[in-house]
Amino acid sequence: MDKQSLIAIFEKYCKKLRITPAWDIRLAFVEDPEWKKTGDFKIDCEDRKAILLLNAANPKQENLEEVIIHELMHIKMYPLDQVTESLIINCFEEGSAASNFAYQQFFTALEQTVEELAKCFLLEFGDNREFSYGRCKNGRSFNDLYDGLKGIK
Repeated sequence: MDKQSLIAIFEKYCKKLRITPAWDIRLAFVEDPEWKKTGDFKIDCEDRKAILLLNAANPKQENLEEVIIHELMHIKMYPLDQVTESLIINCFEEGSAASNFAYQQFFTALEQTVEELAKCFLLEFGDNREFSYGRCKNGRSFNDLYDGLKGIK
């Protein structure tokens, strides 16, 4: 997909998700072939500015519309993200097993929630409604995972 189309998709979902005008946000393309992510963002919460970074060199996901929606959902969820992270920091000793567990559970739940919301928006408003399976390509098969559990007693 060309950059102009991606910019149009970005602008479409900024409006649909009511991110703008409350936030000053822009899309930047990462041309570094070594960059491992497909999408990410940099954020200044106090000034309500954000830059959505999109891998233009070697994206891992097939549907960049889905990636744009996913990253924008992180902006929508950011206040909740910050409150939860603050609770973890203030309730658990840094580096403790409890803190590590809370962080792992929180970030897993956050990522799953953001992805589910992104899929809903993609199915409702997307031009390309095909989900990306790029992360599955390099993942372990179910049998590999199951075989790893057999030794646990």
